[in-house]
Amino acid sequence: MSTTRTPGALHPLLLLVALTASAAALVACSPSSPSYSRDVQPILAKHCYECHAPGKPGTEASGFDMTSYQGLMKGGKFGALIKPGDAFTSALNMLVEGRADPKIRMPHGKEKMSDGDVEILKVWVNEGAKDN
Repeated sequence: MSTTRTPGALHPLLLLVALTASAAALVACSPSSPSYSRDVQPILAKHCYECHAPGKPGTEASGFDMTSYQGLMKGGKFGALIKPGDAFTSALNMLVEGRADPKIRMPHGKEKMSDGDVEILKVWVNEGAKDN
């Protein structure tokens, strides 16, 4: 039995190795497991600390200090903003996604967060809002 290959055809094993390496690279780059320190905290620093830090107007009005994981999870005068494991009903996600009243969309009075930043927050909360 003779196997004839067309010029430039890849051996099936070589093709399998190439596809496996490509899939591994995609998984490594995927935002499937964001961490608080690496992914979430920089988003909050960029979009939220201007108002939600000690002595700032957002913290004064809401009691919500976002400058630490503990403050973020504590919530404010109106209760918890994050329900670990449930981004759909977490107020933080509703506010940044624009699912709450448009007058209180966050960041308030500023350009909305990028879709990528919103997605990272959503995945982080859905995965338990861990301090990692």
